[in-house]
Amino acid sequence: MNGKGRIALVLALVAVVGMAFRVSWNALRDIAGAVGADGTAATLYPFVVDGLMALALVATLVLVDRDRSFALKVLGTYTAASLVLNYVHGLVPALHGRGVEWGRLADWDPANWVLVLLATSLPVGSIYFGSDLVAKVLHHRPAPDPTPIANAEESTKTEMIRSTADLPESVPAPVAVPVVRVPDPVPADAGKSSIILKPVPILAAPVGQAPTKSIVRPSMAAESTRPRRTTYRVPDAAKTPRTRRTADQLMSEARTVTADWPDAQITGEGLRRALRTSPANARKLRDALLAERTA
Repeated sequence: MNGKGRIALVLALVAVVGMAFRVSWNALRDIAGAVGADGTAATLYPFVVDGLMALALVATLVLVDRDRSFALKVLGTYTAASLVLNYVHGLVPALHGRGVEWGRLADWDPANWVLVLLATSLPVGSIYFGSDLVAKVLHHRPAPDPTPIANAEESTKTEMIRSTADLPESVPAPVAVPVVRVPDPVPADAGKSSIILKPVPILAAPVGQAPTKSIVRPSMAAESTRPRRTTYRVPDAAKTPRTRRTADQLMSEARTVTADWPDAQITGEGLRRALRTSPANARKLRDALLAERTA
């Protein structure tokens, strides 16, 4: 539907609602006068009932979830109340000329009590429910539209594709140039500073250019007074001799260690760790100990 059609539809709806309100206004005004309202209050009474219906209808279009259900309940309740009062106005002709007794809307007392209670409680309900609906509408925060996020992701993906297509040829990896290291010269005088030649690393040149030669620059370095570590092999004579145990000594130690061991715990690996001996000796000791226990 185009813009003109929508405007025409809205104007027609406003006209119909206005005429319906005028019809209902006549009945509600007479009802208000019958329950004790003065002329001004009776004139404003229809706005209290039917006006809250319009407010609840607008709230249902704005609110969501539980708040929307509450607005629908208010709309339905006041619509039903307005319908009942209009129906009573049609049943009691004396209300048209305001010749009915005050506080008397029906001949049957229980029905009259209910109708008077309904007519007098609607203004109070309009104050409470109207304020609540306005507060809910003012504090309502609409959910964010997911469309901009989707468009942003799409545009980002497009930019990535474009940037990938516009990239130049890949840059080849730089060629590593070996650095020649010159050994440090032996200092001439102890305790004095000497000149030590150290290599300066040069970055590799791009493909297509000749690599730059590494330049060896002299640098001043003070000779360290800390003694150097020994790098030659220590002779066997300088090592601490290791005592070798005989078979009897090993057997004696094995009996002492395994005195409290059960048979299942006497294994070659367990003896090897406890006595710090070779696997072959450990197996021999195991067999001998088990044989002694069996005998």
